[in-house]
Amino acid sequence: MGLVEIAENVFDEMSDTGVSPNSSSFKLMVIAYCRVGRIAEADRWLSAMLERGFLVDNATCTLIVSRFCENSYVNRAFWLFGKMREMGLTPNMINFTSMINGLCKRGSIKQAFELLDEMVGKGWKPNIYTHTTLIDGLCKKGWTEKAFRLFLKLVRSDKYKPNVYTYTAMINGYCKEDKLHRAEMLLTRMEEQGLVPNTNTYAVLINGHCKVGNFNKAYELMDEMGKNGFTPNICTYNTIVDGLCKKGRVQEAYKLLERGFKHGLQADIVTYNILMSEHCKETDTRQALVFLSKILKVGLTPDMHSYTTLISAFCRQKKMKESQQLFNDAVRLGLVPTKKTYTSMINGYCRDGDTSLAVKLFQRMGAHGCVPDSITYGALISGLCKESKLDEAHRLYAAMIDKGISPCEVTRLTLAYEYCKKDKSATAMAVLDSLDKKLWIRTVNTLVRKLCSEKKVNMAALFLHKLVDKDQIVNHITIAAFMTACYDSNKYALVSDISEKISKGIG
Repeated sequence: MGLVEIAENVFDEMSDTGVSPNSSSFKLMVIAYCRVGRIAEADRWLSAMLERGFLVDNATCTLIVSRFCENSYVNRAFWLFGKMREMGLTPNMINFTSMINGLCKRGSIKQAFELLDEMVGKGWKPNIYTHTTLIDGLCKKGWTEKAFRLFLKLVRSDKYKPNVYTYTAMINGYCKEDKLHRAEMLLTRMEEQGLVPNTNTYAVLINGHCKVGNFNKAYELMDEMGKNGFTPNICTYNTIVDGLCKKGRVQEAYKLLERGFKHGLQADIVTYNILMSEHCKETDTRQALVFLSKILKVGLTPDMHSYTTLISAFCRQKKMKESQQLFNDAVRLGLVPTKKTYTSMINGYCRDGDTSLAVKLFQRMGAHGCVPDSITYGALISGLCKESKLDEAHRLYAAMIDKGISPCEVTRLTLAYEYCKKDKSATAMAVLDSLDKKLWIRTVNTLVRKLCSEKKVNMAALFLHKLVDKDQIVNHITIAAFMTACYDSNKYALVSDISEKISKGIG
């Protein structure tokens, strides 16, 4: 019945009266929370169950792994999978396939194939669902040619043949790479095999054509759906509406939605998010807020994407009071801020000149399971540089590199240039020395040109000499910028020095 809170009260009452819960008692609670999608609570009950020494059977393990993976708890699912093996449970093909599916959804393709090897080594043969999962994972990673090789293996197999889901995964891969001719060929091949495209097949094809602006074909596919007995749903409409908005055809998008509403369709949260995003893109945050109100009025629940869209828009306008209010509202509703939410807020506070609040938000990211990426680090480092907090920015930069995150060129250049402005060329050099040779050369080329444009010719010469030491084929644009700056500053000796060094290198 989904009344998990009442079930939990009965469980507590049982314990209070001295009746000891057994494995089945815990299992019921874990399964219940998994089925209603409350994964954090399911994990809490699972931990309590394992602490008591109770085992999880194969069926329950499969449900937990699949639900955990569906809700981005892949690491926890993988831990449970390992734990079950430690406790003597022998995973079956369904257990392995569920875990492979979770790893593929997360993009951990190498790990998924390693698990496949282990599965085969245990005597379990992958079925069509296992192969389809791997093909879908490869396509989502952008490795369509590898996916197609696996697909051909199935085509040539006597035992397993691609089904509608396999074809759809492969078609989706080609659509993502704008290889629509190949996608259409696969659709034809699929129909020749007697397989009927499903709603998802049409959706990925429609999305592919929308991406390249071929809306006439998208409308044709929509009509074809109806002829094949599939009524276009709101997801189909959302795909075309999103495509139209991205191509600037907003009025056409609204007309299409009106057509759908006349046929009895109801807008879902994705529809509202698309429209909110479009108005935010046009800096019309007032209308975007109207849509947020409508979401609540029609009984839908805004998701984190709804709030993040609005938060990002207000941050771009430096309206941090409104952004913070929306952030607080989302958290109060039990929504979990994403990496994009935090990055937008951090960027907003930095642009507004309040890096202290940006740093506090950065430190809070871990509490919501968010790991900062190069964009997050870059935003905060840039903000700290603007406030001349260079040592703090440098520490953050070093921490970023220690974690294996490669700073983007803007971040590298910003920090090095700010040290140069303070006449700390040695520190600027140290900032860049941790980069690999290719990135170092590219950044120093840009830095030399920037220093030349700011008439800091002597400092530019220091970096240019080091650049020539590392790269004999110096960028001709960099040399031209340096020479022009030297002539404008009457520093002809610097030109002579660098010309001599370059000619020696060539010799």
